[in-house]
Amino acid sequence: MQLLLVEDDPTMQTTLTRALERRGIRVTALGEGHGALARWSSHPPDAVVLDLTLPGLDGLQVLEQARARGLRTPVLILTARGTVGDRVVGLNAGADDYLPKPFDLDELEARLHALVRRSDVTQAKSGSNSIQIGAVRYEKESGALYLGDTALELTPRELALVHALLARPGHAVTKERLYELVFPGQLDVQYEAIEVVVYRLRKKLTDTGLTLMTLRGLGYLIKAEGA
Repeated sequence: MQLLLVEDDPTMQTTLTRALERRGIRVTALGEGHGALARWSSHPPDAVVLDLTLPGLDGLQVLEQARARGLRTPVLILTARGTVGDRVVGLNAGADDYLPKPFDLDELEARLHALVRRSDVTQAKSGSNSIQIGAVRYEKESGALYLGDTALELTPRELALVHALLARPGHAVTKERLYELVFPGQLDVQYEAIEVVVYRLRKKLTDTGLTLMTLRGLGYLIKAEGA
């Protein structure tokens, strides 16, 4: 399991990181909201443990903005705020579970594994119809590209380019192959026209957290920024 731990107390952060890593969980620990949200977007983990009291963005703001970006990672809120009202607010903001401090480490580990198992089952049921890269989701059936719940406005050729690039996520596609897929049977279209479509799509992906990379000698590749 790859875990993102967002906890501003240095002692708690260090203690939890060491304890969880001894149990085989890989932990990335951050202590403030903006950095946590950026890391979550660029390197989506298997689960997030989120404190509510954070500098910059507080935990609820981090959670709300992550969900608005379409980040569906299971989240366990870990906080000293243990009232029923606080739990309801956290769950309504998009949390999947809630564990008040002080807590038992065995219970925390068990809850995290349960969250990841439920998430894996959900993805197994729906994952064949969509591809999630960072905060962007590509729906295979409709061919639409979503940032959070908002569909990006792409032309048919741009959508054909996205489909070709995401058919095998993480793999480069040659310029020749992209030309065949974006301009099928259109022999009157110049070969360099594919570069124009790539340029336009790259501009539309600005601020989505995705990068359309040119790999010299290999072709083109879409990846999450920072990945």
